[in-house]
Amino acid sequence: MNPQSFADLTEKCCGNSMNRRSFLKSTALPFGIATLGGTPKIQIIGEETVSPSADSESLVTFLYKSLSDLQREMICMSFDHKKRSQVENNWHITKARVGEHFTPDQQDLIKQIFLSLHSPEYREAVFEQVAWDTDEEGLEDCSIALFGKPGVGKFEFVLTGRHVTRRCDGDSLEGSAFGGPIFYGHQAGKYFDEPANHPGNAYWYQAKRANEVFQMLDGKQRDLALLNKPRKEEGTKTVKLTGRTSDLPGIPIEGLSGDQKEHVRKVLADVLAPFRKKDATEALNLIEPAQFDHLHMAFYKHNDIGNDGVWDVWQIEGPSALIFFRGEPHVHAYIHIRKEPIA
Repeated sequence: MNPQSFADLTEKCCGNSMNRRSFLKSTALPFGIATLGGTPKIQIIGEETVSPSADSESLVTFLYKSLSDLQREMICMSFDHKKRSQVENNWHITKARVGEHFTPDQQDLIKQIFLSLHSPEYREAVFEQVAWDTDEEGLEDCSIALFGKPGVGKFEFVLTGRHVTRRCDGDSLEGSAFGGPIFYGHQAGKYFDEPANHPGNAYWYQAKRANEVFQMLDGKQRDLALLNKPRKEEGTKTVKLTGRTSDLPGIPIEGLSGDQKEHVRKVLADVLAPFRKKDATEALNLIEPAQFDHLHMAFYKHNDIGNDGVWDVWQIEGPSALIFFRGEPHVHAYIHIRKEPIA
């Protein structure tokens, strides 16, 4: 089964009081030029003409050229700044809010960058998710940072906010998917604690796919895969890579049957489906074939909402790859995939 569109997962995006159409309208209006669907319009930034077909990296360069001295002071840092590799579940990398410190044209560019980092099938729902989780302020409440000099040398664009950390690095960091660890999450509806079936949650489909793997395991395999308490959420420490090929939590993928392994691959595909093909392909290539058999998959009894045996918390970990999905009280998910771990 191919990953479903977020739009097919629920009739209403995030709650009972607002339908998806009115929600999208309320969140899309402040951004004007950039569109969620169809063909983006040509945009003029200063003396620069932004092509409607420009890729994420080109858009970052256009944004960089448009910045005032004050804006550069607020968001620009050296490429080796420690903040570049940071990740949190709810944070602002700089004090520069998109809706407050940037012109409408620059806001459009930032939105286009964000959308272009996601696959066409998923970008609308991801945009809606970010808007919902920021009390309908969307990207306007997010902050951005630029490391290095786009168009000149190594660079990385980072956008952060509640339940979002996204990166665009133009392959400046070789052997690192997404340019570093990313985070996504969703609190569907108005309640902080979601029920066991996570109605309307944009990312719960990934946990459902992971639980299909658990259902394929026999008794001895489940004993290896099902553990008690997961790792703690500790910001950047959450995604620290060990470099180990053994003694990792859960069941080694190497010992699974062929059909079980293929289902693990489907989990990986579902996790990466929301992101642009370039980044998803790079991530998979860093796992296959070098790391795949060294991966371990774990499910956790602790935080099982409703005690229904559908494990809300699970992870896939290898020597230099980690996908950590915590579905309690709502979804938090981290991805960190490299060619080799950082010491």
